[in-house]
Amino acid sequence: MSAHPAAVERGAPAGARARTASGCTLFDTPIGRCGVAWGARGIVAVQLPEADDARTRARLLHGLGRVPDEAPPPSVRSAIVRIVALLHGERDDLRDIVLDMTGVPPFHQRVYAVTRAIDPGLTLTYGEVAARLGEPGAARAVGRALGLNPYAPVVPCHRVLAAGGRPGGFSALGGAATKLRMLRIEEACTGAADLFHTVSRSPA
Repeated sequence: MSAHPAAVERGAPAGARARTASGCTLFDTPIGRCGVAWGARGIVAVQLPEADDARTRARLLHGLGRVPDEAPPPSVRSAIVRIVALLHGERDDLRDIVLDMTGVPPFHQRVYAVTRAIDPGLTLTYGEVAARLGEPGAARAVGRALGLNPYAPVVPCHRVLAAGGRPGGFSALGGAATKLRMLRIEEACTGAADLFHTVSRSPA
C-alpha cells in the first residue's frame, strides 16, 4: 500500500538536491513589490509582497542562502513583465515559464502541476485538486503544499479555495484579503461578478 500524501508531503527524499539561485531582484506590481530568484535551471522562487523590501527579499531567499541582487537575464525579464501584466488583469496562464523544482517534494510538484492548469479567473477547491491527483482524501495535504508554494503567482495558489467558495488560507501578507484581491483582479478581466460574493468555478 502506498503512503498517504500527508505522510510524504513534508520534505524531499533524503539526499535530494536543493534549489540554488544565481541572482535575484525585486520588481513593482499593482499589488506591491514582488521578488524573483533564478538559476541555471529556471526560476527558483517568486515572492508576493511583504511589509517592506527587506522582508520580501528575506522570504524570497529563505533556504537559498546568500544570493546577489542582479539584473535579470532575458527569460526572467520576460517572466517579470508577464507577472506584472497578470496582476494588472491580463489573461496569461504563465504555464510556459520554466520553474526549477529541484528538491521540491514529489507530492508538492504534483499539486503545483494541477494548480498551474487552472486558468485565470477560474478556481478549484482543495478537495477538487486532491481528486484530480487521484487522492480524494488529501485536501488538507494539498492545502499544506500550497501554503509552502515558493512560486506564487506563477503557481497560482490564490485560485484554490476552501469548500463552499470560502477563500481558505493564504500565506502572503494580508492573507485571505490578498487572495481575494488577486482573484478580483482576474475577475475584472473576465467581467464576472464581485468575488466577495460570487466565485467563478473551473469546470470539473
